[in-house]
Amino acid sequence: MKASRMDPGNLLSADAQERGSGAPQARPAQHSPDASRPIPVDALIILPVRNLVVFPGTIFPLALDRPRTQAAVQEAMRSERAIGVLLQSRPEVDEPGPDALHWVGTSLAVLRYVTAPDGTHHAVVKGLRRFRALQFFEGYAFPVAQVQFIEDAAVADPEIEGAARALKLLALETLELLPHMPAEVGAALEVIDGPAQLADVVASVLDVAAPEKQALLETFDLRTRIEKLLKMLARRIQVLKVSRDITERTRESIGEVNRKHLLREQMRAIQTELGEGDETAAEYDELDGAITDAGMPAEVESVARKEFKRLQRMPESASEQAMVRTYLDWLTELPWKTEPEPPIDIAQARRILDQDHFGLEKVKKRILEYLAVRKLNPKGRGPILCFVGPPGVGKTSLGQSIARATGRKFARISLGGVHDESEIRGHRRTYVGALPGNVVQNLRKTGTRQGVMMLDEIDKLGAGGFQGDPGSALLEVLDPEQNVSFRDTYLAVPFDLSEVMFIATANVLDTIPGPLRDRMEVIQLPGYTAQEKLEIARRHLVPRQRDAAGLTAVQVEITDAALTAIIEDYTREAGVRNLERAIGSVWRHVAMRFAEGSVQSLTIAEPDLRAILGARRFEAEVAMRSDLPGVATGLAWTPVGGDILFIEAARTPGGGRLILTGQLGEVMKESAQAALSLAKARAASLGIAAGTFEKSDIHIHVPAGATPKDGPSAGVAMFIALVSLLTGKPVRSDVAMTGEVSLRGLVLPIGGVKEKVLAALRAGITTVMLPDRNRNDLDDIPAGARSQLQFVWLQQVDEAIRIAIPGVAERP
Repeated sequence: MKASRMDPGNLLSADAQERGSGAPQARPAQHSPDASRPIPVDALIILPVRNLVVFPGTIFPLALDRPRTQAAVQEAMRSERAIGVLLQSRPEVDEPGPDALHWVGTSLAVLRYVTAPDGTHHAVVKGLRRFRALQFFEGYAFPVAQVQFIEDAAVADPEIEGAARALKLLALETLELLPHMPAEVGAALEVIDGPAQLADVVASVLDVAAPEKQALLETFDLRTRIEKLLKMLARRIQVLKVSRDITERTRESIGEVNRKHLLREQMRAIQTELGEGDETAAEYDELDGAITDAGMPAEVESVARKEFKRLQRMPESASEQAMVRTYLDWLTELPWKTEPEPPIDIAQARRILDQDHFGLEKVKKRILEYLAVRKLNPKGRGPILCFVGPPGVGKTSLGQSIARATGRKFARISLGGVHDESEIRGHRRTYVGALPGNVVQNLRKTGTRQGVMMLDEIDKLGAGGFQGDPGSALLEVLDPEQNVSFRDTYLAVPFDLSEVMFIATANVLDTIPGPLRDRMEVIQLPGYTAQEKLEIARRHLVPRQRDAAGLTAVQVEITDAALTAIIEDYTREAGVRNLERAIGSVWRHVAMRFAEGSVQSLTIAEPDLRAILGARRFEAEVAMRSDLPGVATGLAWTPVGGDILFIEAARTPGGGRLILTGQLGEVMKESAQAALSLAKARAASLGIAAGTFEKSDIHIHVPAGATPKDGPSAGVAMFIALVSLLTGKPVRSDVAMTGEVSLRGLVLPIGGVKEKVLAALRAGITTVMLPDRNRNDLDDIPAGARSQLQFVWLQQVDEAIRIAIPGVAERP
């Protein structure tokens, strides 16, 4: 039995004429005939092929790599039958069935069968006619299908003949653009007359994918087939023209480069014959001398010589030449030679430090000790100094003063926001635009290894990520055990950094990585008192800003009262940065009046400041805030210095809740809870009515709610605020306090004493209450500040109540 794929009567229907591969919705099952029956007359032996479409009138070689294919061709030759070729719709199938084949193909005549010495089989075939497979038979050693042949009708249509002529012209133009197309193909096209044969030959030589050729084979209407070919050839010609233009431009560019290289070589040879100087040779001689004079260690000079020989062998047009030349320039310009240690005069260093900085006696003493050890033991591995303090206290200027006092050159590296390890160690030379790290760059700039290098804002160093860890890279720079052979990634050779005097600065210590902080000796610069700021303004800030404004001391002056007002009413800070800005604003105002010609000389007094700087920014708010019960003045530490902190407490009817506001951290919330528990425990002795806590809600608020606050040192202030609220007696406005409180009433020690005391002094506080165990920190406070304050040392909160809230005494 056999099953039909399509009714032969509908073979040349309208749809089939346009596209002969119109597949049915489902293929019926196939039944096997008697295996002894011969192949029917209207059937063809079928050869499935991958990626090959054969057109009528063309000759092709076929590689027969499948046993079934070989058997099929041999049977066709034996029986002198034609065979049919069908393109596989699924090329990955080794033994395709009807479902894996296109059902429109070309019948072939086998012209020759060849078995090669290597055992492979080949056949030369010629395309005969198109056919459509109607049904496949089973029971044969190879595919066999009943077919319907499709003939191109002979037409005498002028439109088809015109289209065929245009097709021939486009095909010949395409062949001319193809670089390796044999000339015989063009000659064969010239002699073809029939439109159908011409279309098939052009389709066979067109270099398009097999599915596109199959679509052409399945297009039975001649006019439609030629129109498709015209579109494909027009698109192909456009692509080939663009490709040819690009190839020609590339060839011309390469030829120009080769021509220039040849001309340079000829010019060099001519100059050599004439005895004229060769500029390139002179440059190489100069570079050779620079390598010799650089004083590199033997290991480094060996690397430099090797790179220099590479450079000499490179043609000038080589892209790598500039990279090698830049690398050698870096090597030769670095300070490799060992120089004598600059002499250190301790007396002169003391004079320079006193001249540049007022106050900071302990800091200057430590710097002088450091320089004295350096003088006595130049080869010793001293500590790395790290100045820590708020902005504007003179950390960077201290480094500059050290450089001036020791006669060394000063270099500064800003580490704020640096998150790439290559900023410290450098980039690999394989990268475009690679450079050494900032350490090596500054050494080249200063030209010496005996300089002072300041690593500024080391606390703002970026965290490690996919670009490496800059903090770990700095370990090799600062560690005396490692920086003797510091290896920059760009240089790829060791460099001795042990003679460089490194100084670091930071605002806070907490953000500096532990291993890095361990390599440094921390020197704290907490800030200045008002008297110290006045002296700094007189000696440094006023003259510097006056000169910047183009004024002289004869023309203008400013009174001490005006400077004091600027310090206390306009610029409360730990450092003097904003103070200098305010003084600059004053001098710019004066300069404008002199430029207008309205004054000849001028003295700035305190009443003049309002017209220049505006209204006072800071008022005496301590007395204003703490004149009511429930408000206490605490002291806090911040990265920019100390500050006062108001603790406010309020009571409302409720059920005993504790409400905390002011963006408090977890530690501060715990301090508030501990203070409330302590107040409840001592309610009876303080005269607080029974049931007060059960019938009231306690609200503790720390103003400036947009600023996060945390730390345990507000415990005493919170307790005093609660006692003041519950007893109805206000806290003294001239008293500020700090300390951690325990549930037994003990006052525990805290940190940042100096910063907090100076903040209290700036705010007009006269009495400061501190934990008794912080007595030793009193030595860090300047003598001028100690003389203006009264200190109360707390062991128990009872003493704080007695001093801060007069009239409240605990009952036994």
